[in-house]
Amino acid sequence: MRKHVGWGPTDKLADVIEFYENGLGLKKLYSFTEHDGYDGVMFGLPEAQYHLEFTTHQSGSPCLAPTKDNLLVLYIPEKEKITQIKNRLADLGYPEVEPENPYWKGKSVTIEDPDGWRIVLFHGKFES
Repeated sequence: MRKHVGWGPTDKLADVIEFYENGLGLKKLYSFTEHDGYDGVMFGLPEAQYHLEFTTHQSGSPCLAPTKDNLLVLYIPEKEKITQIKNRLADLGYPEVEPENPYWKGKSVTIEDPDGWRIVLFHGKFES
């Protein structure tokens, strides 16, 4: 069963699509327009039964990130893939930023999306 993660409303839907699809390389699963005033898009996470959903409303959807330590962490075993993603995002105007929490320094790359939400590209596999 695929689970839904509502990542956030946005007033920058076109920029969000560019960031997550063309920059991060996530697969667009579905998009919709004019559904009771909402437009939206859903992206699949690699090898996960979750998807991220972003929406915008015709009367506005401001939703800035609450803190610089609200993170979506993607665990990526291949360092070369992290470098490729980082370079693609930099080419789109999204450079690496300093992590708020020093735990992430030296073992990951942190990048802000168009609304200021932070994505961490962690080199390694998730181990609970």
